[in-house]
Amino acid sequence: MSTQMQDVLHNETIDEVINGLSKPQKSLPSKLFYDEKGSKLFDEICELEEYYPTRTEIKILSNNIEEIASYIGDECLLVELGSGSSVKIRLLIDHLPTLTAYVPVDISSEHLLKSVDNLKVDHEELVVHPLVADYTKDFSLPKINESFKTIDAFYPGSTIGNFTHEEVKSFLNRIATTCGKESGLLIGVDLKKDPNILNAAYNDKKNITAEFNLNILNHLNNLLSADFNLNKFKHHAFNNEEFGRIEMHLVSNEKQDVQIEDYSFSFEKDETILTEYSYKYSLEDFKQIASGIYKVEKVWVDENSLFSIQFLRAL
Repeated sequence: MSTQMQDVLHNETIDEVINGLSKPQKSLPSKLFYDEKGSKLFDEICELEEYYPTRTEIKILSNNIEEIASYIGDECLLVELGSGSSVKIRLLIDHLPTLTAYVPVDISSEHLLKSVDNLKVDHEELVVHPLVADYTKDFSLPKINESFKTIDAFYPGSTIGNFTHEEVKSFLNRIATTCGKESGLLIGVDLKKDPNILNAAYNDKKNITAEFNLNILNHLNNLLSADFNLNKFKHHAFNNEEFGRIEMHLVSNEKQDVQIEDYSFSFEKDETILTEYSYKYSLEDFKQIASGIYKVEKVWVDENSLFSIQFLRAL
């Protein structure tokens, strides 16, 4: 990544952090979970017994991969938003024999290049154009010399749930604009379910989710020279039924002050930082939110209706 790009991302990050911690309900952008340690911890979370989304999504993909691949079509330029699970992208690429090129997009250059290197071990012939960018903001696809018929984006996981409903609309509109009219979007959408299943998924017995949540403070210490003491905060996650979402917070164990670059922030005892929310949808809810931007062409759901993979077509 160029020094100029690093400076831009640093300035955007400090602005988001300062803005979030200045609100009555302090918050941090959830993308800051994913430094190298955070990415490793999330991989561990995905293997937990309580954490259903990853294994359920992989099962849906595996059971329906030929039909899913048929919706993507021939000679496609495949854009992955977030260079994440190699299992998922490998499943897809293995069933796209005429794939023109693959464009993984990720804010972390280190994570992005490592993912590409791992993928190329088994797919030497694959044309890859890695793009370092924050896909939650405006970005442009790299220049592609190879000839392709369609552009399809792949957004696995339940990350779409980290956006408010208005943010989902803005995000979908941005991706549809970037990829073009009649482009496709293969997306994972977590579904509404028993609150006990949700609470268990975000409060695992091994406390890995708690460690993952606290690591966002460690990332800030390294990234922005902050002085958060991780021992002075604790993990708290719960199902907010009023808003239809799981919320993750960090609770201040005592009254304290924290310094971030030239800014100081005061915390009262039991005051919280909202680090993530994850909205859960009914199929009709998500269809309505996407309407006017994308048409839902096909939905695949597991036998317990925990999770969905949906193929959308840009209008």
